[in-house]
Amino acid sequence: MSIAVAVRKDHEVILAADSQTNFGSSTVGAENHRARKIRRVGTAFVATTGWGLYDNILDHLLRSGTPPRLTNQDAIFEFFLKFWRALHDRYTLINDQADKDNDSPFGDLDASFLIVNRSGIYSVASDLSVTEFSQYYAIGSGSDFSLGALHALYDAPLDAAELARRACAAAIEFNIYCGGEVETVRCPIRGRRSA
Repeated sequence: MSIAVAVRKDHEVILAADSQTNFGSSTVGAENHRARKIRRVGTAFVATTGWGLYDNILDHLLRSGTPPRLTNQDAIFEFFLKFWRALHDRYTLINDQADKDNDSPFGDLDASFLIVNRSGIYSVASDLSVTEFSQYYAIGSGSDFSLGALHALYDAPLDAAELARRACAAAIEFNIYCGGEVETVRCPIRGRRSA
C-alpha cells in the first residue's frame, strides 16, 4: 500500500514515493518509521509498492551480485524473469497466485514496480508485464488519484519534480494507505520526447 509516481518533462525524469508503512489497517507514525520505497539499481531507480517483504527480498537479491542493467523494456523484463525464478528457488515462501479465483494463466506477484532511467519510465505489473510510458505513470493504492492529478496538471508550467510531488500529495490526501513524507530522485534523460 503506497504511492509511487514517475514524471518525465524538460529533459529529466523524477521518481517520487511516499514513506508510510501499513500493516493491514494499521499504520506506523513517521516519528517511529520511515519506509524507503525507492532504491538505486545500477543506473536506474526502482520504486516498489505492495507487500513490504518484496523490499527485503529485492535488497537481499541485489546484494548478491552485479546490479542488473535496467536500461530498456527488454532488460527490465529479463531481470524480472530472473527475479521470479529467484523467488521460487531461493525464497520459497512465495505463492504462484495471489488470488485463487484469478482466471489468469500467469503468476501474480501481488506487487508493482516503477523504474526510471536515462531512457524513460517503465512499469512492471504484478504479472511481470513491462510497459514504457512517455510522460508519467503511477502505481500503488493511491495511483488513481495521482494519475488524475497528473492528467490535469501535466501541461501546466510546472517542472517534473513539482508535478511528482503534487501527484503524491493527491494520493496522500485521498487514500488512507498513502502518507508520510515524499522522497524524490532525479534522473536526466536522453532524447527530447518530453514536453
